[in-house]
Amino acid sequence: MRYFALFSALMFISLLSANCNPERQSSQMENPRNRVFQPDSSLEVATLGGGCFWCLEAAYERIKGVKHVVSGYAGGNTKNPSYREVGAGGTGHAEVVQIHFDPQIIGYEEILEIFWTIHDPTTLNRQGGDVGPEYRSIILTHNEPQKEIAQRSINETASLLWNNPVVTEIKPLEDFYEAEKYHQDYYDNNANQGYCRAVINPKLKKLKNKFSDRIKEGYE
Repeated sequence: MRYFALFSALMFISLLSANCNPERQSSQMENPRNRVFQPDSSLEVATLGGGCFWCLEAAYERIKGVKHVVSGYAGGNTKNPSYREVGAGGTGHAEVVQIHFDPQIIGYEEILEIFWTIHDPTTLNRQGGDVGPEYRSIILTHNEPQKEIAQRSINETASLLWNNPVVTEIKPLEDFYEAEKYHQDYYDNNANQGYCRAVINPKLKKLKNKFSDRIKEGYE
C-alpha cells in the first residue's frame, strides 16, 4: 500500500508540473469542431503571446466573433524556426496565436480584455510552470491603431486586474511563422492530455465564468 500511495503521489505531481511539450501529447483525433479556414478580408487579425500557445488558442476558439486561430512563432529573428529551436531560447521568438476575428461582433479592445484575463501579464518570461522567453507576454501590433489600443488597454484594463506591474511587451509584428501541424487545434484534439487537464482546463473555466455571454454555442 505504501508503494501504491507513493506512486499515486508521484503521478499527481507529474500531472501538475506538466509543461507545453509535444512529447506529452496523446494521439491526435480529428475533432468535428475543426474547420478549414478560408481567408476573409473583412476580418481583423490580432497577434498575442501569453505563455503556451495551446492555452490561448483553446480560449479564443471559443469566443463569438473569432473565426480562426493559428498557433505560431513571432517576435524573434530566426527565419522559419521550429518548435525545438524556439524552445531552446536562441531565436528570440515567442509562442503566439493569430486571432482572425469579425470586428462587427467583437472588437480588438475585447480581444485584449480576454487576453488579460486568461494569462498573467506580470510575470517576466514565464506562465506558471512554462519558463523561458518563448512564454513571455507580448502583443504584436498590425497597425498604429492597434498599438494605441494596446497601450491604453494595459493602462486602463490590465493594471486594474493585476496588482503587480504589467510587463507585457508591445512591438510591431514583422513576421509570423505558423507552428507545426500537431500544435494546431491542440486542446480540442488532446483534451484528456495531462497538460490540457492541469493547465488549460482552469483557464477555460475562468473564461466561461467571466465571459459567459461571449462563449460560442456548443462550447458552454
